[in-house]
Amino acid sequence: MESGPAIFAGMVFALFGGALLVWTGIRLRRREPVADGVSRVASAAVAGAAGAVALGLAGYCLGRL
Repeated sequence: MESGPAIFAGMVFALFGGALLVWTGIRLRRREPVADGVSRVASAAVAGAAGAVALGLAGYCLGRL
């Protein structure tokens, strides 16, 4: 019964984390700012860390099955 919510949460985290990392990479490759008014290095680091954390949570959720 608990595997349904774990799969849903894991997939949401995986999609969000993957999309955030891809979006950040594309913005950096085009030399566009990741966040307005913030250093490009700092905003890329925060966005990359958030994407990595989301992928880690996805692994945790899907690993608990």
